[in-house]
Amino acid sequence: MLIIGGGIAGILCARTLCERGVDCVLVEAEEIGGGITQNSTAKITFQHGLIYAKLLKSVGSEKAKQYLEANRRALNRYRTLCETVDCDFEEKDAYVYSLTDEKKIRDEISALKQIGYAAAFVPSLPLPFRVAGAVKFTRQAQFNPLKFLYAISRDLPIYEHTRVRELRGNTVIAGKGEITANSIIAATHFPFINKHGLYPLKLYQHRSYVIALEDAPDVGGMIVDEAMKGMSFRNYKNLLLIGGGDHRTGKHGGNWDELRRFAEKHYPDAKEKYAWAAQDCMSLDGVPYIGQYSKKTPHFYVATGFNKWGFTTAMAASDILADKITGQKNPFAPVFNPSRSMWKPQLARNAFEAIGNLLTISSKRCPHMGCALKWNEAEHTWDCPCHGSRFTENGRLIDNPATGDLPKKHHG
Repeated sequence: MLIIGGGIAGILCARTLCERGVDCVLVEAEEIGGGITQNSTAKITFQHGLIYAKLLKSVGSEKAKQYLEANRRALNRYRTLCETVDCDFEEKDAYVYSLTDEKKIRDEISALKQIGYAAAFVPSLPLPFRVAGAVKFTRQAQFNPLKFLYAISRDLPIYEHTRVRELRGNTVIAGKGEITANSIIAATHFPFINKHGLYPLKLYQHRSYVIALEDAPDVGGMIVDEAMKGMSFRNYKNLLLIGGGDHRTGKHGGNWDELRRFAEKHYPDAKEKYAWAAQDCMSLDGVPYIGQYSKKTPHFYVATGFNKWGFTTAMAASDILADKITGQKNPFAPVFNPSRSMWKPQLARNAFEAIGNLLTISSKRCPHMGCALKWNEAEHTWDCPCHGSRFTENGRLIDNPATGDLPKKHHG
């Protein structure tokens, strides 16, 4: 059994499979935890925006329940694991607010009630602006992701600095050799095999930014805006983490400038200690793709499209995929099926973005599928608007699905 990718999803899959007696190995192109995992704000929750009202309407109560229960069990598994792992695990209440639309909040609470979860309506929050209301989930959690990842990976069979470049049947071309396995899991954030599964059309990538402030207030929980371009807040020790400035990768957005203006206005006595950014794979319907990579690849599996909630859904993925590989039925697998219908408005937008960028005249092109790269002024990187690959100013690969650096003629 081969797992490709040493972020939280790959490490959890490896751990779960090893616990079940499966002979497996994990390969990572760089170092474990060095990609998206280390840049997350590390919330562990089954409150994923206002998803339950959407699921109830689009797929019905049974699959909405599957989604909730899979992620609730994931949270409980973290709770158990973290009893023996020093990773700053803390239980916190979680809130999703709307600035202007109380009905959205009420509808989410009603949907949750229909599928058996009692969430509370909160009229105000300890933030420096008014909200129309918020949905409250009690006893969710946050932690330090790298402390956790290093602890649970200590005894796993891991090969770092082993980049996978190609898949040929059940064999991958990696590093300076080949690895053949009965089953393979792609846990590489964005899947890198284009000829199966239509992932370049079914996914897009989204960047978000964080600043950490000292001498700022405690907001009493984990708080996020229901809007894609809204802000998030949570405390870690003596710091207040503020997230926002979001944009589709390769497009323009508020980035750190937006957050710094907000902090200067509302927390003038606070001092910025750290700043970083993260990148998330977004699925077309807000639900991750976890399961068989495609209908034509029976021994090839995927875990991707976590929609900014990767810690909880990565844990859910480890159970779903371990069940599939060991021949057990998982009651939550149907809602995450990667081959489910994807006739969504975002599908047309993804196709439009790709075609538009393929036709754009540019000397800098992504080696993944040839799209024109865009300069990211805030981060000094070359970003692909089609599928989210990113490169340093000198052409070194930062984020996949590209599997290698820019050709030397594209540097500079």
